[in-house]
Amino acid sequence: MTINDTIAAIATPPGEGGLAVIRVSGPAALAVADRCFKPAGAKASPPSASPTHTMHYGHVVRDGRVVDEVLLAVMRAPRTFTVEDVVEVSCHGGVLAARRVLDALLAAGARLAEPGEFTRRAFLNGRLDLAQAEAVADLIHARTDLALAAAREQLEGHLSRRIETLRDDLMSMLAHIEAHIDFPDEDIAPDTVEQLLERLERAGRFMEALIRTAEEGRVLRKGIRAAIVGRPNAGKSSLLNALLGEDRAIVTAQPGTTRDTIEETASIRGVPVVFVDTAGLREAQDEVEAEGIRRSRQALERAEVILHVLDGSEVMGGQRPDADPVPAKPRLWVINKSDLPRRLEGGDFEAASVAVSCLTGAGMETLKDRIRDMAGLGAVDHVEVAISARHLDALNRGYKALGNLMTCLRGDQTLELAALELRTAVGAVGEVVGKTTTEDLLDAIFSQFCLGK
Repeated sequence: MTINDTIAAIATPPGEGGLAVIRVSGPAALAVADRCFKPAGAKASPPSASPTHTMHYGHVVRDGRVVDEVLLAVMRAPRTFTVEDVVEVSCHGGVLAARRVLDALLAAGARLAEPGEFTRRAFLNGRLDLAQAEAVADLIHARTDLALAAAREQLEGHLSRRIETLRDDLMSMLAHIEAHIDFPDEDIAPDTVEQLLERLERAGRFMEALIRTAEEGRVLRKGIRAAIVGRPNAGKSSLLNALLGEDRAIVTAQPGTTRDTIEETASIRGVPVVFVDTAGLREAQDEVEAEGIRRSRQALERAEVILHVLDGSEVMGGQRPDADPVPAKPRLWVINKSDLPRRLEGGDFEAASVAVSCLTGAGMETLKDRIRDMAGLGAVDHVEVAISARHLDALNRGYKALGNLMTCLRGDQTLELAALELRTAVGAVGEVVGKTTTEDLLDAIFSQFCLGK
């Protein structure tokens, strides 16, 4: 990959739509546009002679033939997403129309962009740091308002500023220690060592606070898997439909309607939750039902939380939870059919249960609150910083290096060893925002982006 050439890609999702946008970026973006865009009007200027941040009506042509009627935006460096000259062509939507416009731009001298290459150039050209670049992908993939807000906070630099503050403090301490290494005749005074230790402890607490946000970040980005289990006809499919707000699963009075697992994602109080409706847990009546129950067991193993549905209008009898080998995972008992007279009594599940009626909707709001609590977010309605798995790995390595460093200083070990540990911490922290990177790391991050972003 080189950032000296000019790239192009379709920036809108594939499929039919009113419009499609093709993005071009690089030193020859305006020249590429000149070769295949014919502006309308006798006095119209070509893209290369047009002012920055202007729109132009005309046609994309190839080999003398009109490809499509378009609007073309001219954006000159450095006030662009990539900090390069950028041209964006808005053409008619649809797979074929957009592809033909892209082909014309490629024939005019651009090359097809790699996944995430536009955002990668924004990072390499200094417009975004690595944490902000990753937030672009989080913003695109956000499935709830809370996840969207968290991604926007990271894109605006909330995490980056905290990391930069931490890194600057560590760099200052490293300079202090290395100065004493350069002048070995001047030992570090005991009170200076204590001051360094106090600063390191503050830095450690700062890192601990960031590390604690990792679980929130995982939940917001990936969501949680919640398996809906119970005996046949307890109301599992009805519960799925009620949580989704649509009739996704078939519901009948006949037990054993669900023969396979059904997965659907819903936003529950800002948390993306993958609900898995499972076949009723009982002795299989035929081979098909046996396969459905086997898949239900697999779904239980993969789930992070379990919604165990009981029929509140029936006695415990065959509903007894002890009869079902459910994994030891966080479990919420959902007592369904609260609109009918309650006959279900006994059991040690009362303290961790919610009574609902999938028919009337009673208790559903309370159930959603409890599901959110099980996700570990409680009443959180705003997440300013929520680190990712990559950030967590880097910060854990940095935190470990800080611990080793404090052991060095307290044990009167060599300053060279202390400096080595501190350099490790500085490097690990710098990885979060891209101060220290490798091509393999950048390839791994940006390969997860879509084309055109």
